[in-house]
Amino acid sequence: MRRFRSALVVSGVVLATALGGGLAVGEVAPPAGAATSGPGVGTPYVASLGDSYISGEAGRWAGNTNQSSTEIDALGPTAYYDNATDTAELIPGCHRSKSAEIHIGGGVGSVNFACSGAKTSTFTDSNGDFKPGIDFYNSGGDQGQALMLRDFAATHNVRMVMLSIGGNNFNFAGIVQTCVEDWLFSPSWWPDYCSTDASVTANFTASNIASQVGAIKGAIDNIRTAMTDDGYTPSMYTVVVQDYPSPIPDASGFRYSQDGYTRQAVGGCGFWNTDANWANNTALPDINGAVKSAAAAVGATDVKIMDISSAFNGHRLCENTVGLLEEEGLTSWTNPGAVNKTEWINQIRTLTTLFGPYQLQESLHPDYWGQLALRDCARQAYDGGAPRGGTCTISGTGLDAQGEPVMTLH
Repeated sequence: MRRFRSALVVSGVVLATALGGGLAVGEVAPPAGAATSGPGVGTPYVASLGDSYISGEAGRWAGNTNQSSTEIDALGPTAYYDNATDTAELIPGCHRSKSAEIHIGGGVGSVNFACSGAKTSTFTDSNGDFKPGIDFYNSGGDQGQALMLRDFAATHNVRMVMLSIGGNNFNFAGIVQTCVEDWLFSPSWWPDYCSTDASVTANFTASNIASQVGAIKGAIDNIRTAMTDDGYTPSMYTVVVQDYPSPIPDASGFRYSQDGYTRQAVGGCGFWNTDANWANNTALPDINGAVKSAAAAVGATDVKIMDISSAFNGHRLCENTVGLLEEEGLTSWTNPGAVNKTEWINQIRTLTTLFGPYQLQESLHPDYWGQLALRDCARQAYDGGAPRGGTCTISGTGLDAQGEPVMTLH
């Protein structure tokens, strides 16, 4: 979802957190001879558009630790590089990681146009970073994601377009920041709940939800327009709209008490129990409901839903069924069984947990294991070229033949 950066100093405590969403590549630029391919012709391709929850944000890290970052560094410093020479990002801050779910392989090409921080419409954020929306924006070499897709699909046989968008329209990053600040700076005997803050609840009024349903529907319409402009018919491709996962457990599922500072200082999950319950029972269903309503409002058979709302249950941040590497007696993400024992969501970084090479915007996003779990479901959604929707859930332990967590799309 949307990146944010802030520094808040209260009684000597600094809070700095960030959320994001971005482009990893199976292919970035059209290959030589691409003109021989196009709508319905040539190697099949899948494309991803949207925000950080599909771009691959946090996909560098496999699990969490408060010891050396090398213990969980699965992809290294080039994790988000996506230019032709693998030396930099095409759009700084998009964080299109190499572990992003769209790279399903098996003879299927892939391209990732998603960008950390993206909303339905293109904008430039407060840091001066360009954030392409799901539109046809075109200025000074900067393009919206729908335009990127149209240019690409004209010379490639795109069979499935996956979309994750809408969370930033609801100010998800700002909500998380408020929740963590309220936990850090109010005492347990007089807690300040973000779920009752006016700045938070304003995002979930009936009128705003209706507005965002319209905006998300417009994004889906733009994808379909891009494909139609290239000569695709609805039978030649499918748009698979992805909703958002639960990143933290309900109150009963935390392995750290909400009292004291351990929940954030050690776990990186500073939420009051009441706010965690609200996030899972109100905020997330409202956002996901808007995504699903928008897809339904399009009224097209070529638009499907992949529900990932419970895809990480059992492996969420600070959940009592998993732990940090050191809590589980592991020394590396490569240790046997590490995928079963560790978290698939990256920590929220504050002063006690923020140090290089971690980046603020990676907070509260699916990590390497989470990305590969979603990739397993994305491959099932592709379904050999006849894309379908479904609900993505964990269905086994260990890794499958592709080296991914065992998931089922049902």
